[in-house]
Amino acid sequence: MRIIAITLARGGSKGIPKKNMAYLSGKRLIDYTVDEAKKSNFIDRYIVSTDDEEIAEYVSSLGVDVPFIRPSYLASDTATSTDALKHAVEFCELEEKIKYDLVVELMCTNPFKTSLDIDNCINLYKQNSVDSVIGVSKLEDHHPARIKKVVNGYIRDFVIPEISSRRQDLKPDAYIRNGSIYAISRNKLMNDNYRFGGKNSMAYIMDEPAHINIDTKWDLLLADLILRNKNKDENEK
Repeated sequence: MRIIAITLARGGSKGIPKKNMAYLSGKRLIDYTVDEAKKSNFIDRYIVSTDDEEIAEYVSSLGVDVPFIRPSYLASDTATSTDALKHAVEFCELEEKIKYDLVVELMCTNPFKTSLDIDNCINLYKQNSVDSVIGVSKLEDHHPARIKKVVNGYIRDFVIPEISSRRQDLKPDAYIRNGSIYAISRNKLMNDNYRFGGKNSMAYIMDEPAHINIDTKWDLLLADLILRNKNKDENEK
């Protein structure tokens, strides 16, 4: 099985400008994904797809393959990750004159995934007849039963009724894609525009704090605090 891993790192983030280059506990956000991707035992080729020259130059200095600058039409606010992934796969397959079997998207927005997580996702895919394996985290206080909408000033259930105020009574367990790892069948991606979900997609369940998907400055601050405390604990051992 030939496996390509791709990190999409466009330069035009709105919530946090240049988010992928933001500092997080002494390292740039993109470093966390790059460092773990390099340690995977299964990835045959790892590339970063970016439209930004600064990001491309920085990532190249880390020894990571940046085989192209992503076209602007694939880096706009309306461009989809699916189209950007397909462009990257097409470019690399044409360049190498081969076809891959599995496409692994490693997202910068989650700095908590490890090389073990990456390889576990790939192993799940290898061992099961599935279209994809997606990294997810269990929802606790953000369980769907606790999510409400406001109608004319009144609180109403958004999806399902909240039958208990005790967190441990919230059933069934709910999970969310945590912006970490997407392992996708190459053919499903390229032929069916399939990136995640569906009845034939398996979950790779990750522990806290992997549920933090950095999209706002508050996510960045929380992730920074967690990583600083983690580094402090490791240094004190």
